[in-house]
Amino acid sequence: MKPACPLCAGRRKPGQTTFTAELGFGVVVVRHVPALVCDQCGEEWIEDPVAAALEAVVDEARAKHSLVEVTDWRERAA
Repeated sequence: MKPACPLCAGRRKPGQTTFTAELGFGVVVVRHVPALVCDQCGEEWIEDPVAAALEAVVDEARAKHSLVEVTDWRERAA
């Protein structure tokens, strides 16, 4: 079981979030990203393996010099 929320002591449960990254010249948005979500305060945490995959998404957008890149985690993970 995951530790309690350090902000409110609620329970962290599997859920989803939307990740955004500002690139300076553009923005990256990834929807439906797996995360742990506190059932009391709603704070979200992205675990390390997911964060590493998100870094790759951001690197791709940066290489393409995308002004706006919106993607869905479920499509990328399929």
